[in-house]
Amino acid sequence: MWFRVDNRLVHGQVIEAWLPYTGAKHLVVANDALADDGVSQQIISLAIPQRIAVYFIPVHELLPRLDACGEESFVLFATCKDARRACDAGVPMNVLNMCNLHYAPDKMQILPHVALSAEDREDLHVLREHFVQLDFRSVPTEPVRGIHELLF
Repeated sequence: MWFRVDNRLVHGQVIEAWLPYTGAKHLVVANDALADDGVSQQIISLAIPQRIAVYFIPVHELLPRLDACGEESFVLFATCKDARRACDAGVPMNVLNMCNLHYAPDKMQILPHVALSAEDREDLHVLREHFVQLDFRSVPTEPVRGIHELLF
């Protein structure tokens, strides 16, 4: 089972690199807004290989969905807050891949592809307290990067 925070959600890196790397058979997009947007779901689904079952669900439905899908699942969150909500709800998350959190004036740029707000840092701190390992990389071929303690 693989978990990723990426504000772009489903895009080329996920489809071309991460799904093959993880061997996932289920793509679970845990995002409250997208779960209610049927048109966007249809458009996004066109890019996903037919061998992959895709689910667009609100974050609070993630645990039962994963129980149904099993270990061969790849879960996407748009925000650190959604990942924290899932963890707080009992979703077993060992590693959380962090990628593409865009810069904004209230965010600290920690890597070229990751900028974190104070709220993001707090959410990640809580995830680490739940023993979730943070993995900062865009594609699986990059070396695994952790996060420096001083950011928290």
